[in-house]
Amino acid sequence: MARVSRQSSQQFPRQRAHPVDEVLPVGKLALYGFQHVLAFYAAAVIVPILLGNSLGLSHDELVYLINADLLTCGVASIIQALGVWKIGAKLPLVQGVTFTAVSPMIAIGLGAGGGTAGLLVVYGAVITAGIATFLFAPFFSKLVKYFPPLVIGTILTIIGLTLIPQGLQDAAGGAQLIGKPEYGDPKNLLYALGTLLFILLMVRVGKPYLSSLAVLLGLVAGTAVAWLLGDVQFGAVGEADWFGVSTPFHYGLPKFELFPIVAMVVVMLITMVETTGDVYAIGEITDKKVDNDTVARALRADGAATVLGGVFNSFPYVAFAENIGLVRMSKVMSRFVVVGAGVFMIILGLLPKAGSLVAVIPHPVLGGAAISMFGMVAAVGIQILGKVDLREERNALILAVSLAASMLPTVVGPFFDRMPDDVRAVLDSGITLGGLTAIVLNLFFNVFTRRKSMEIDWDDIEDDESAEPADPYFGGAATR
Repeated sequence: MARVSRQSSQQFPRQRAHPVDEVLPVGKLALYGFQHVLAFYAAAVIVPILLGNSLGLSHDELVYLINADLLTCGVASIIQALGVWKIGAKLPLVQGVTFTAVSPMIAIGLGAGGGTAGLLVVYGAVITAGIATFLFAPFFSKLVKYFPPLVIGTILTIIGLTLIPQGLQDAAGGAQLIGKPEYGDPKNLLYALGTLLFILLMVRVGKPYLSSLAVLLGLVAGTAVAWLLGDVQFGAVGEADWFGVSTPFHYGLPKFELFPIVAMVVVMLITMVETTGDVYAIGEITDKKVDNDTVARALRADGAATVLGGVFNSFPYVAFAENIGLVRMSKVMSRFVVVGAGVFMIILGLLPKAGSLVAVIPHPVLGGAAISMFGMVAAVGIQILGKVDLREERNALILAVSLAASMLPTVVGPFFDRMPDDVRAVLDSGITLGGLTAIVLNLFFNVFTRRKSMEIDWDDIEDDESAEPADPYFGGAATR
């Protein structure tokens, strides 16, 4: 019997796990996971900072929001990457607070009087929208045929292009310095440029292992140089508490009001499109098949995380496009790396002092790293758009008008100032406005038409990809 078993094992060798499902050694899991945390940290804490400052929260309340956000991010990322029941895409997707919700939440909170009273109305809307997302996920996933590569690629390109200015703003010193002489100081720009050049150098001349850690090494090197020059202070680390736990409904029971709920449900519909694009993007990068069930599982994770956020004093969650860029740059595709990152986030959420240590990374250093990652998100979108026949006038118009619409809130700030608050809260976001434009125009031009030539089927594209040679640069099918 033993001889037969050996022969069988030789004839039928165990199939190697897909890189997404590969479990790396603990040391690598920790190192790569921590790199995800560093790449994600600044974007993760910016939402509670913006909302807390807008609602007039105290310093202690603001710190509490940040800790609650990090804790929930960790739990949500583990659920998304590991998969629990029918929740979680089982892909290397990091969960973070969506930027799309910032303006609507500020409008809701200020409309309710600001402060913690405003937060209670926000949390009521967040919890309800999260439940709606969870329940609607399987139905939304069946609508994927209405989100062809043209729409997904356009939205991802918009996400990258609209996030790049944030990286550039950090490179200049951060939003908190706008209007001050320090903003745009040559020293800040040199920190950002030095960090970016260091990352590029690691990718260019470093061995594969060092190349995969380029962003982490760039952040460490940039911070070390800033510390040597006296621009990094660790005083806040010493003053921070060692341990702090976020408790459910810390500010009181949430309040459920109709208009805030409607506004937040609209926001979550946009984030569902964003997550759908992110799932296809990560599938493109990792060469992992994505189907309707995968999308539904990812959206359920968004909904569950958003409900969890509302209960534990945090906000709506979405698959983070920033870390998709990191996956592509590092070529580390294991979803268990994201599980490791989730563990680090939970630790940071429970240890304010550890979170403060990460927070000392200077804004210009973060900006230099962010520029490369946000640009990679846009590059993934452009790669997907390579599957689209842009010689077709309608397709080209959808892309052109959507890109133009996404620039409105960024380039022409006061464009929506005279509109009603409920309209402004939804549209005063480049990602939201550009994404909605792409969806509506695609329905108008490519769906509500009898011309079968305009139908785009993901299954046909996947069949075409399987027949194409591998692209040594992107790890998937070669683009034409």
